[in-house]
Amino acid sequence: MNDALMELRGVSKQFHGPSERIDVLKNVSLDIRAGESIAILGSSGSGKTTLLHIMGTLDVPSAGDVFFLGHDMGTLQPARAAKIRNRDIGFVFQFHHLLPEFTTLENVAMPGFIGGMPQARARELAHDALALVGLDERAEHRVTTLSGGERQRAAIARAVLMRPKLLLADEPTGNLDEHTGSLVGEALSRLNAELGMTLVVVTHNHNLAALLGRRLELHGGELYARA
Repeated sequence: MNDALMELRGVSKQFHGPSERIDVLKNVSLDIRAGESIAILGSSGSGKTTLLHIMGTLDVPSAGDVFFLGHDMGTLQPARAAKIRNRDIGFVFQFHHLLPEFTTLENVAMPGFIGGMPQARARELAHDALALVGLDERAEHRVTTLSGGERQRAAIARAVLMRPKLLLADEPTGNLDEHTGSLVGEALSRLNAELGMTLVVVTHNHNLAALLGRRLELHGGELYARA
């Protein structure tokens, strides 16, 4: 073990079809240090999302080990792994999954509400998170009135409400035009720069990748450094 925030050691993932085995990830090893920002590039179907889900303990590898905060995640009881994931890992997906019947502030505060946090504290943290992504003026608006980029930034604010140590983003600009995507990319990079939040983004977007400190490419199930 070293001082990495997260370590992947020899991670492989296979899916079995009726007549064949598909090797999605092959012996992937990676150290992620606290405060890093990493882009993982690759074509559609290259396994980027699978890799991100394994990092976030939403999926388990067929072989290999995942260590996070010094814990061997594969040996933990499910309840313990879920507690660590919910407290210390934030997720941003291509589709924002906001709840249309609630305001922007209420959507962002929802993890706090669900976790039993006092409502006043959850709302306070939600205001702070919205300010970080430049949406504080839209706090009391219904999310149905937000633009696509504003909704994605609200989803980012929701993901960082609890100040997770690791933020994982899966194609966060995939449904956005170039200008709107750049605003979302700037919001993500600001979280890394201002809060020191460790950031891993899987993306097709080379402009977004250029904002991040380290770029990797997933090809043929293997992970390579990219200039």
